[in-house]
Amino acid sequence: MRCDFADSLLQGYFDGELSGRMAAEFERHLQHCVDCAVELVDLDLLSGRLQVAQLYEAAPASLRKKIRADLHPVASATAMSQPLLWHWLAAAAALLLLAIAGWRVSPSLRTDDYQAELAEEIVDAHVHSLQPGHLTSISSNDEKDVKGWFNGKLTFALPVLDFANDGFALQGGRLDVVEERSIAVLVYAGPEHLVNVFMWPTRERDASPRVGSRQGYQWIDWRKGKIEFCVVSDAPTADLQQLQRLFTR
Repeated sequence: MRCDFADSLLQGYFDGELSGRMAAEFERHLQHCVDCAVELVDLDLLSGRLQVAQLYEAAPASLRKKIRADLHPVASATAMSQPLLWHWLAAAAALLLLAIAGWRVSPSLRTDDYQAELAEEIVDAHVHSLQPGHLTSISSNDEKDVKGWFNGKLTFALPVLDFANDGFALQGGRLDVVEERSIAVLVYAGPEHLVNVFMWPTRERDASPRVGSRQGYQWIDWRKGKIEFCVVSDAPTADLQQLQRLFTR
């Protein structure tokens, strides 16, 4: 299976088009994803080969003379030397070795700064969803209907569950954009507050819940079964902990 990051971030990272935060996230991802590391090496090698290849036709002497008459003389560019090609190859190999080593031995790839930035974006998405017309794209308390709406829109199996008997009634779901990629969201009506449950695939190992707050909203983030979850609401933390336990029982 092709890694999601390969489609969403890899090319932008290689071209230097990502923001500093997104580039840092992708570099963390590289430490434990051999597939992306290998593809990045392939891009490096391809770029090097294109720079040394003779992929042009020599201009006729008459055309060169005409252009030079209208332009100031410039130093002609030379093809990449063979030693420079070996430099590319050595750098690419070193990158691959570092990525594989990091993938094998790194115990944790999430920093507190990253977690804070992630929580900030998710809380912002939660606040935006509370505006009229933004809460759900599929409004239903039927698990099959909601799951059917998500079919074909996700690359992972979404656990759609209704916990009405436990005080959290399913209201529907939607797709949101967090960290420049699509994320599934299920909406629940808690005892007194609406709760958003954000879910996206991950290759990292299961992790215990982490609790935080921002702008008066509480969030709990955890990973289980190759899915990362984050519940957000202005409900009491105890309510969110109850919903988190329902998802992991």
